[in-house]
Amino acid sequence: MQKPFTRLFGLDFLRALAISLVVLSHTTFLMFPNESTLIIESIRAMGAIGVDLFFVLSGYLIGGLLLKLIKKHHFAWSALLTFWKRRWMRTLPNYFLILILNILIAYLLGQSLPKSIALYPLFLQNIISEHPDFFTEAWSLSIEEYAYLLLPLMLFLVVFSFKKSNRESLFIKTVVLVVIGLAFFKIIYFFNNEVQNYKDWSLSFRKVVIYRLDSIYIGFILVYLLKRRPFFFNKYKHIMLVLGLIMFVLLHFFMYSFNLLPQTHLWFYVFFYLWGVVCSLALLFPFFVNLHYSGLGKGFITFISTRSYAIYLVNYSLILLNIQSFIDMSKLDLLEKMGVLMAFLGTTLVLSNLIYRYFELPILKLRDRKFPR
Repeated sequence: MQKPFTRLFGLDFLRALAISLVVLSHTTFLMFPNESTLIIESIRAMGAIGVDLFFVLSGYLIGGLLLKLIKKHHFAWSALLTFWKRRWMRTLPNYFLILILNILIAYLLGQSLPKSIALYPLFLQNIISEHPDFFTEAWSLSIEEYAYLLLPLMLFLVVFSFKKSNRESLFIKTVVLVVIGLAFFKIIYFFNNEVQNYKDWSLSFRKVVIYRLDSIYIGFILVYLLKRRPFFFNKYKHIMLVLGLIMFVLLHFFMYSFNLLPQTHLWFYVFFYLWGVVCSLALLFPFFVNLHYSGLGKGFITFISTRSYAIYLVNYSLILLNIQSFIDMSKLDLLEKMGVLMAFLGTTLVLSNLIYRYFELPILKLRDRKFPR
C-alpha cells in the first residue's frame, strides 16, 4: 500500500508564484496592448521567469524521483516504464484536451492551422526550430517531455552498464556530462544565427527544445546536492535565499545598465543569461523546500498550485487570444479594460478549476491505482 502524498507548502508556493508571474505578464496585453515601456516589458519578461521557475521546480521533483528510483536494487526497465507512464498520465491528458479545444476553436472561427500541426502529438513542433504561432504554450511542454524521456533513458543505460558502481555517483556524473554536452548545440546556434531583437532570440533559442533541456537538468543537480548535504543546505538556506535574489537582481541590473540586447550581445543571451536565471532560482529552493506554513492564505496558494498546469494551458491561447480576436482593447477606456481583465482572470480560474476537478484529478487518481508510487 502506497503512502499518502504529503504536499509541501514551500513547493506549492513556488508553483503558485510561477503561474502567477505567467498570468500577470499576459494581463499586460489586455491593459496595455500597444504600449512598450520599461515597466511593461519588465512585467512581460516575468512571464518567462515564471516558466524558468517551473523548469527548475519540475526538474527538482522529477530528478528526486529518478534519484530515488535508481538507488533501489531492483531498478529495471519495468520501473523506468512505470516512471514514464506516471509522468505521461500527469501531462498528456491535459495537453491533448487543450490542443483539441484550440483546433476546434480555430475551425469554428475559420482560422487556418499551421502546416506543422501533425507534429504536436509527438511534441516535435519546436524540437530544433521555433514554435509555430498556434497553441504557443506548448513550447515549454515539448521541452519537459523530452527532458524526461532522454535523460532517464540515459541514466538507465548507464546504471545497467556499470552495475557495481555507486548509483548516486552515476546519477550526478551523467547529468553533468549531459548538461555539458548540450552546450555544443548552443555553440552551433551562436555561430550560425543572427537575431534582430529579443523576440527573434526568444523564438529561435529560448523556446527551442535542444537549447533548453539543461534548464530542467539544473533541477536534477539541485535535488542531488540537497539530498547529499541536507544539513548544510538547511543551515545556510537563508543565506542562499538572499544570494539567489541578489544574483537575480544583479543579472538584470547588469543587462539594463549596459544595454545588453540579443542583437548586439548574443553571446550573453546564449551562454550566460538563462543559466544565470535558473541558477539564481535554484538558490531559492533550500529555503522553500523547508518552508512550512498553515496560516491565512495557505488554502488559496494550494488552490492555485494544484490548478497551475490547467491555468498555464488555458489562460493564453484558449482565453486571452480569443478575447483579443473579438475585442479591440486599444479602443477601451480604463474602466472597460478592467472589466475585461476581471473577465479574463475569472474565466481562467473557473475553467482551470473545472478541468482540474473533473478531468485532471480523476486521471491522476486512476494513475495512482494503476501505477502506484
